[in-house]
Amino acid sequence: MKKIGVLTSGGDAPGMNAAIRAVVRTGLDKGLDVMGIQRGFSGLINGELFQMERKSVADIIQRGGTILRTARSEEFKTEAGQKKAANILSAFGIDGLVVIGGDGSFHGAQALAKHGIKTVGIPGTIDNDLAYTEYTIGFDTAVNTVLDAINKLRDTSTSHERVSIVEVMGRNCGDIAVYAGLAGGAESIIVPEKGYDVNVLCRTILEGKLRGKMHNLIIIAEGVGGANEIAKKVEEVTGIGARATILGHIQRGGSPTANDRILASRLGYRAVELLLEGKTSTVVGVQGGKVIDMGIDEALTIKAKFNEDLYLIGESLSY
Repeated sequence: MKKIGVLTSGGDAPGMNAAIRAVVRTGLDKGLDVMGIQRGFSGLINGELFQMERKSVADIIQRGGTILRTARSEEFKTEAGQKKAANILSAFGIDGLVVIGGDGSFHGAQALAKHGIKTVGIPGTIDNDLAYTEYTIGFDTAVNTVLDAINKLRDTSTSHERVSIVEVMGRNCGDIAVYAGLAGGAESIIVPEKGYDVNVLCRTILEGKLRGKMHNLIIIAEGVGGANEIAKKVEEVTGIGARATILGHIQRGGSPTANDRILASRLGYRAVELLLEGKTSTVVGVQGGKVIDMGIDEALTIKAKFNEDLYLIGESLSY
């Protein structure tokens, strides 16, 4: 192997730049040429490739987003688009490709592997919804972003004796809600894995009021949705002022935490090693604090396991 490429795809996540940096500098350290591919699979199809040097990734480890940028590509979902992308890589003499992203990005890497391109995937998504790895790059930063926001919301909620309902991201995975809710001392954590009854929620708020509790912080995952509707119902039933806050894409931005920078560096380094070992259609991740790798096919079929223990701890400590 003489030349590799790297791209980021799907939603951006804090720590993607740290992963890009790790791939580029590891590749160069091991005598490889490294090409950056802009705008994900869309940019690949359009031939948006450029040579990367050590200075190309200087001063990016602390930056959120992705310097390679990212974009969706409907064309790449077709067989013709995938073949065109593989031909572009071959035309540039690229022997292996590192794909940084979520499950959709991994399906793209899987497709290119079937066209003869050696591929390794790195999990970069704030949702933490790839079950084969304990953590994905960007998740820790997103949790800390939510925690900072709910700390501020608790201040104003306490001042006005209100119920504050905060909707966080994560698609159909409730990890951001559970981790941020537990760390932020939320009174209720609502996730798609468990569901909820709004009447039970209202009764719990009223019972808390009888004990002298004058404010409540409720975290709801976007997979459940309806923060505004819940706030309206809570206010109607309890008579307590309720406000909904949807944090949205602020959770994708910001400087990555130390944990995300270190995880990205470890996974980026290992991804290049795997390409040099001749591996393909493989993903890297972390289990029990150790870097692991497995086939993309296997990784994408592993069922997500909800962290019941953390959820129960949150419930136990909430009142």
